[in-house]
Amino acid sequence: MNALFRSLRRLGTRLYLGLGGAVLLTVVASLVGWFSFHRVGLLQDVVNNESIPDMGAAVRAAQQSGSLVAQAPLLTAATIDNLPQIKADIARERAAFEQQLSAISASSDIGEEDYFAAIQTNAQTLIANVGIIEQEVDDRFLLLERADVVKADLASLQVGLESALVEALDDQLFFLLTGYRALNAPPASRDLHLNEIQITRYRHLTDLQSNASLAIQDLANAFAVTEAARLEPLRERSEATRRRIDRSLQALGQSDPISLQVSPMFDRLFELALGEDTGFALVAEIIGSDSRQAALLETNQELGVALLSAVENLVLDRGSQARTASAMSTLAIATGRTLLLVLIVVSIVGALLIAWLFVGRLLLRRLAILSRRMRRMADGDLEGEVDISGADEIADMAAALEVFRRHALEVQRLNLVEKLAEELQGKNDQLEQVLAELEKAQDQVVTQEKLAALGELTAGVAHEIRNPLNFVKNFSEVSEELLDEMQEELQDLLTDAEVPEEDDRPGYLKEINDDLTDNLKRIRQHADRANGIVESMLRMGRDTGEWVKIDINNIVDEHTRLAFHSARAKDPDFQLHMEMDLNTDLPEVEVVPQNLGRVFLNMVSNACYATNLRRMEAQSTNQIYMPTLKVSTWLEGDRVAIRMHDNGTGMPDEVKEKIFNPFFTTKPTNEGTGLGLALSSDIVRGHGGTIEVESEPGEFTEMTVRLPLVQPAGTAAS
Repeated sequence: MNALFRSLRRLGTRLYLGLGGAVLLTVVASLVGWFSFHRVGLLQDVVNNESIPDMGAAVRAAQQSGSLVAQAPLLTAATIDNLPQIKADIARERAAFEQQLSAISASSDIGEEDYFAAIQTNAQTLIANVGIIEQEVDDRFLLLERADVVKADLASLQVGLESALVEALDDQLFFLLTGYRALNAPPASRDLHLNEIQITRYRHLTDLQSNASLAIQDLANAFAVTEAARLEPLRERSEATRRRIDRSLQALGQSDPISLQVSPMFDRLFELALGEDTGFALVAEIIGSDSRQAALLETNQELGVALLSAVENLVLDRGSQARTASAMSTLAIATGRTLLLVLIVVSIVGALLIAWLFVGRLLLRRLAILSRRMRRMADGDLEGEVDISGADEIADMAAALEVFRRHALEVQRLNLVEKLAEELQGKNDQLEQVLAELEKAQDQVVTQEKLAALGELTAGVAHEIRNPLNFVKNFSEVSEELLDEMQEELQDLLTDAEVPEEDDRPGYLKEINDDLTDNLKRIRQHADRANGIVESMLRMGRDTGEWVKIDINNIVDEHTRLAFHSARAKDPDFQLHMEMDLNTDLPEVEVVPQNLGRVFLNMVSNACYATNLRRMEAQSTNQIYMPTLKVSTWLEGDRVAIRMHDNGTGMPDEVKEKIFNPFFTTKPTNEGTGLGLALSSDIVRGHGGTIEVESEPGEFTEMTVRLPLVQPAGTAAS
């Protein structure tokens, strides 16, 4: 036993034992690898036989989406009787569709995330659109019920007006011809019943009857209109008819019996026609609902096609992946088996050779290695490690030498690290400076590209609008001149002819002439106003970049109204109460008008968006809310200040800190780019000014721009 223990301490014995253990471990590792590769082969068979059928869930989801898309048009064509059944059918289709979506979500993996994300996105949008269509259909039935009530009231008013006016006309005509007001009363003299007053009364009664028929017919026709463009002319004609009826009633007098009888009826008639939630407004809501339903159906068709395309791509991709994985797994298994056999043979042969050839020499070789390494360290070579394995005396010596080498090398490295740290800090400072210059250049490029695109679009649209505006303005001016000439000729004719004093036709003609002249003046005024808006758009598109002295109030007022009209064009229901408090004593300010106008245009556009968003929220909760924008200007020393205060949705502090960052926006993706306020900030800084923002979530947002009166030295407007 003592001899055995002594032999175990010898390096040769330990080396033999180590080599034998290595051989044993190699054999064990080879066996483990063999069984592992065999298991991989089995798993590959499972993938080929079970993974590919999972694509059936995606295909079934595409088929189910087609059924859901096909069911949606039935909603828009549904009647009140079959609507519940159609909704029940769609609910079943939607439940089945959602079940298929859950199935493909459970089977998705990292390799197909893009495909499944596209399928999920299109599917959720499709389901949401169907829900919106259901709500639109329910709302439309409610609108149709209100329309039926209006039609019934209209029919009742038509009977009442026709009865009253026909009876009054018959009585007036009978009185004109015979002088009898009643059969049991004596007739009036010819001078009393056949005179200009009675004839005029008969004419006004005739006008009331014809205008009443026209107003009723216009409202009845409105319920048959299916396009918004055809509805507005009927509304305008109804308003004109109302004015004619008011003039006839005024001519008859408030004390006239027929006026007392039909005035309430006419008031009710035009309340039905021109009220905020009846008549033309109700028809407009029905037409808008039909348009939204048509747009949603078209979107559903596109979503169905996109979803089918995503499923097809998924099927093709997974099929290709399955075939590739199968081929590679088969090849890897065959290669692994061959390599394992070779490794086993080489390991056994190598172990025998090491045991036979190097056992006797191993001790001397390790000592020689240790000696050479010590001499190199003495010469200053500290890079190479002292790598002698084992647990004997030689290994202990090597470990001690390695500790000494590492300590010496650590001292050298600490000195080198300090030197490299200084150089790295200098390089970092240079890189930060270059990065700042690159970001500044990038911002300038983005700004110029956006402004150029905006200018081209604005100039193109403005030129197209300008021509019809000029025609409207020119023809209104010519019409005014013709009316003036007609008035002069009429005056001359009346002067030459003998007209009885009781004849009110000259006054009636003059009244018509004055009304037409006033209307033409209003047309010309609004044409001039629209032309001014076009001029502003053209000036924005030209962007000359020249500094000029102007009245800042003109720019603020002009672009505030331009932004409001732009918001109105997007949403006709939007209204904005504007309170303009502009200091008329402000001195002229040296600015680049085109660039500064964009600042106010962006600010007012954002205010319109925020107030309109809060308006829609208030409507959904039946709250009373009026969108309001307060614009004020004043002088602060050598600067002018412009403040815009809206009572919109406001914003929290974390959003307020980011609003001037490029591409940051709280609007939906299709409504904002995040460049408006970033460009505005650059423009104001280019003018040497500042922008301050105050906001309270759910209450208000207030932006204050301060600009110097003269161009700052060394600045250039962005």
